[in-house]
Amino acid sequence: MGMKKIVTVNFKFKNPRAKVEKHWLEHAHIFGPKGEVEGLLWKIWQMNGTEKSAGGIYLFKDEASAQAYVNGDIVKGALTCPHCSVSLSDVEARIWDILPKHTKITLGPVD
Repeated sequence: MGMKKIVTVNFKFKNPRAKVEKHWLEHAHIFGPKGEVEGLLWKIWQMNGTEKSAGGIYLFKDEASAQAYVNGDIVKGALTCPHCSVSLSDVEARIWDILPKHTKITLGPVD
């Protein structure tokens, strides 16, 4: 197995916050332990209602899983999701290396 990777996905949404939150709650199980995202260990959901921006922080078991997610149907689906109302220019997805020694000192949950 390769090194674990962090993925961040951020985007701007146009619909009311409550509508976006409700839609996500209905689909949160996809990101759970028995969900549909191969290699995903956990996800933190984030939202800033004032800026109408949202996204997630994800821990993947390896680079291949992270790449598959970033280039896959779920991230692309945000562009056509009527509940989120997102445009391509409003989506940013990145893959990050973890600095394990530093993260261990600050108790980051990546072990």
